[in-house]
Amino acid sequence: MAKIIISENVSLDGVVQDPTGEEGFGRGGWFLEVGQQDRDVWAKLELDEALGATALLLGRRTDEFFAARWLSRSGEWADRLNSLPKYVVSSTLQEPKWSNSTVLKGEVANEVSKLKQELAGDIVVYASTQLVHTLMEHDLVDELRLTVYPVVLGAGKRLFEATSDKKRMRLINTRTVGDGLAFLTYQAVRAT
Repeated sequence: MAKIIISENVSLDGVVQDPTGEEGFGRGGWFLEVGQQDRDVWAKLELDEALGATALLLGRRTDEFFAARWLSRSGEWADRLNSLPKYVVSSTLQEPKWSNSTVLKGEVANEVSKLKQELAGDIVVYASTQLVHTLMEHDLVDELRLTVYPVVLGAGKRLFEATSDKKRMRLINTRTVGDGLAFLTYQAVRAT
């Protein structure tokens, strides 16, 4: 059975909105405010994660955003991301933009549950905040990998929204990335 891994860049106060500043959010661009050394170490961390992944699970907007950036790139990281199987959750998308993609059109929780049964290894979710909210609500997330950026934004879309009940997580790893980033890994705690 596969594991659903949420991998996100977040501010100290949990904001995930517009990290690169391309979406027009007034407080966006926070991802680019760290030094080059931090970005280089972060890129190695992301490459290692991609090399260990079985597949990617994305929302429609993330598929479009990533396809526009990664399809034209080359190198080990780009080659890995472009070649990975991708599953795009959308009720409206007919033809995904990113290579090697399959559209999941049914009810999200059912489709992802089936996918977890069919695959083995790590299914990584990047960005896709609305999808993350749904996966958390339906207890489909097995692990959170959060790269925390040293900035408090005070406003913006947050990684976690209201849930119908609390979601318990267990910290299983911490790591400093470069000079200013924290990499936190949490495992879902399931009721027994």
